[in-house]
Amino acid sequence: MRSIALALFGLILATAPAFAQQAAQKSEAMGSADAGSSMGKLLSQGYEIRAAVPNGTRYIVFLQKDQSAYACEFVSLTKSRCGSIN
Repeated sequence: MRSIALALFGLILATAPAFAQQAAQKSEAMGSADAGSSMGKLLSQGYEIRAAVPNGTRYIVFLQKDQSAYACEFVSLTKSRCGSIN
């Protein structure tokens, strides 16, 4: 009984990264209108960087243009994920 439970637990742990990667790829592909913007796209639209703060091992960058603002989190060195904050 104990070996079956350990085997199932091991199987769950082994497949978790694959499920997480698939979920991330789906969310990137769907890209909602609000949160689907990248930092590069926002900068090209005239948004200006107002502040940057460390958040553990990542950085959060705040951008603003007129009355709208975004917060962008660096997912990797070349990818960012942004969302409207107003």
